Amino acid sequence: MTTEIRELHHAFNDAELHADTDRLNTLLADDFMSIGDRGFQLNKRQWIDRHADFAYHSVEISEVDVRCYDHAAIVRCVQHSRASWRGDAMTLTVRLSQVWIELPDGWRLASIQFSSLDPA
Repeated sequence: MTTEIRELHHAFNDAELHADTDRLNTLLADDFMSIGDRGFQLNKRQWIDRHADFAYHSVEISEVDVRCYDHAAIVRCVQHSRASWRGDAMTLTVRLSQVWIELPDGWRLASIQFSSLDPA
C-alpha cells in the first residue's frame, strides 16, 4: 500500500505543478479540506479554482514519510516551491501533511495542511 500512496502523492504534486484541474478533481475527496499555514481553509472547489490565480513553477519534495492504516494513509513531507499568486513571485518552504482515505472507488486525498518553514 505504501507504494500506491507514494504514487498518488507524486500524481497530486504533478497535477498541482501543471494545474491539471481534471486530475485534481479525481484525486481529491468530495469533502476535501485544506488548511493553510495561516489557518485559512479551502474546500475541494476552492482548492481547484485557486489555479486561476495561483501557479507553481517548480515543486521539490523531500523528507517523505508515509504511514498506512486500514483504509487511511498519512503522508508528511517538506515542499520547496517557486510559485506565483496573481503574478507576484513566491518562494515557499513548507512542511505538509496529507490524509489519504480509501473509498469504494479508490484512494482520495481528504485533507492537506501546511506549516511554513524557514527557507534553507
